[in-house]
Amino acid sequence: MRESLIIFVRNPELGKVKTRIADTLGDTAALNIYEVLLEKTKSIVQDLGCKKYVYYSDYIAEQDLWSNEDFTKRLQAPGDLGEKMKTAFQEVINNGAEKIVIIGSDCFDLNTKIIENAFASLNFNDAVLGPAEDGGYYLLGLKEVISSVFDLKEWSTSTLCNSTFYALKEQFKEVVMLPTLNDVDEAKDVNFSYP
Repeated sequence: MRESLIIFVRNPELGKVKTRIADTLGDTAALNIYEVLLEKTKSIVQDLGCKKYVYYSDYIAEQDLWSNEDFTKRLQAPGDLGEKMKTAFQEVINNGAEKIVIIGSDCFDLNTKIIENAFASLNFNDAVLGPAEDGGYYLLGLKEVISSVFDLKEWSTSTLCNSTFYALKEQFKEVVMLPTLNDVDEAKDVNFSYP
């Protein structure tokens, strides 16, 4: 099956990333932390054998750490996070993908093996979810667009992962749960060094 990875990123600009961290540590530290997260995300996806898409929040950056040779660059659609993800999934499916995994750039503990396991899980299951400790999720894998998953209005809440799981189960989908990891959203979540 044709595999595609979608990576949602924010354009790394001072005052526009990791605002909850910035409230505690300041804008410069927040930007530095986010740049470390971007570098870590790139390092774990670089050698994956799937097609890789980077979806930017505000504009497509031509000269950045995501090389044009290895990554197809797109712009996130308007709307809430669900609408943005739904559009990205549909675009990638329209481009021939049969197994799609989406990740963000907030999970320092995510590794290559977990992403490979997510794709492998889709060989025999309909969906795969990577729960985050805050109740959201760091990874979602699907083989088709399931509208109810993207139409949830609980983005950035502690019930998102559970709501997504039950939305899939209501559609009689087989779901694999990955290990629970910690998203880096607040200063207390930063367990790595940064400039």
